[in-house]
Amino acid sequence: MRPMDQGFQDSLVHRGGGIGQPSDPIGAEGKYTDPTLIKNGVETPMKGYCTDIYFDAAMDFIEASVENRKSFFTYIATNAPHGPFHDVPEELYQEYLKADFGPILVNRVNPQRVKAETDKLARIASMITNIDDNVGRLFRKLDALKIRENTIVVYLNDNGPNTMRYVGNMRGMKSHVDDGGIRSPLVFHWPARVQPNKFSESLCAHIDLLPSLLDACEVSVPSGLKIDGRSFLPLLTLEHADLAPRQLVLQTHRGNVPQEYHHFALHDGLWKLVHPSGFGREKFEGPAKLELYHLGDDPRQQKDLAQTQPEVYEQLKKDYEQWFADVSSTRPDNYAPPRIVIGTDHETRTVLTRQDWRHAAGRPWGRDSNGFWLLEAPQDASYEVELIFKAGHPAGTAKVTAGGLTAHVDIPGNKERGHRLHLQLPAGKHQLTVDADFGGKIQGPHQVILNRK
Repeated sequence: MRPMDQGFQDSLVHRGGGIGQPSDPIGAEGKYTDPTLIKNGVETPMKGYCTDIYFDAAMDFIEASVENRKSFFTYIATNAPHGPFHDVPEELYQEYLKADFGPILVNRVNPQRVKAETDKLARIASMITNIDDNVGRLFRKLDALKIRENTIVVYLNDNGPNTMRYVGNMRGMKSHVDDGGIRSPLVFHWPARVQPNKFSESLCAHIDLLPSLLDACEVSVPSGLKIDGRSFLPLLTLEHADLAPRQLVLQTHRGNVPQEYHHFALHDGLWKLVHPSGFGREKFEGPAKLELYHLGDDPRQQKDLAQTQPEVYEQLKKDYEQWFADVSSTRPDNYAPPRIVIGTDHETRTVLTRQDWRHAAGRPWGRDSNGFWLLEAPQDASYEVELIFKAGHPAGTAKVTAGGLTAHVDIPGNKERGHRLHLQLPAGKHQLTVDADFGGKIQGPHQVILNRK
């Protein structure tokens, strides 16, 4: 789903989960500086550091909106801080190389790894400080436009750090369902309505952002539309406000179909039922070993109360089971993977990458991996298909299968692009598979480009 198909008038994005991943435009792989980004659906070479570019674009949009006396909404989701860490703001990086990161490390680092770990943390810190600098630039722009007072600025992050580092009085890191992995600060700046130094520990989540912003803008939720979240605005604007008790469940792990009890956390007030069975695993084996903690007494989750609080344990376990049954029955074929719509009039060119396919073999994203794409064509059409491979491969042959058709393409050794064929696909649902045979070793392509003719 492209941003412009979801209501955004102007968008500037990267593909995939971040720059430096298999979805990067060809020729711009891993380029944080002078990246090729997708501007309103078109690959566009840019100048500058990626985070600066995002904020520049957002501020241009804000300024244009103010000049036209229009309200605005901007969503600035930076891909930094994130690996790979090869390209960071140099001046900040040099400063952080002088820092002692020992106090924020949870585990002891092997002395032989200290230099490398310091280097990585200096790079991450420079990415973070670059974001901080850009937030400052954003506020200075709001001041210059004289709109800071009645502009809402919300700042939050998506998860904990990528290694075991300081996360306050909590346990865990990114990909964990412990609080150190899933708990995020949220800073809400709105001088016209929210007093400074207002603070709340009420249980809120990302699903509450939409209703809260609608509430702030005095926009009603359309009738008949059910949303899961609720407004937390009263916590910020009223002197004394209490929201009704609630439960929140987070579950996340690899794979196409969720497994009951796998890598989840349920929060009910200060109680937390959790099963940290591993984000990277598609399934866990054996009985679920659920843990129960009271975060008010034990925020670092050191004392499992599953055996000593059986009534609370059983009730929260039952509540989780009801939640899992509910989210598993929202539509027919509930967990069917989404299909990629190709060949539409508003987007005749589609780039398929390893981050879009359904993984079938090999190490995910590895050179030897393979998968297939689930497509949907709204009309009969002819497509030019270009296969793209990473450099360094031997000569071979690729078998392309889609829509009941099979074609073969010779792949010269070490040639990345230019491997083309034509396919006539009828309207309907298709599975596209590309099996490249390099001396008996089967792998998938790096990317596939479909152009409707």
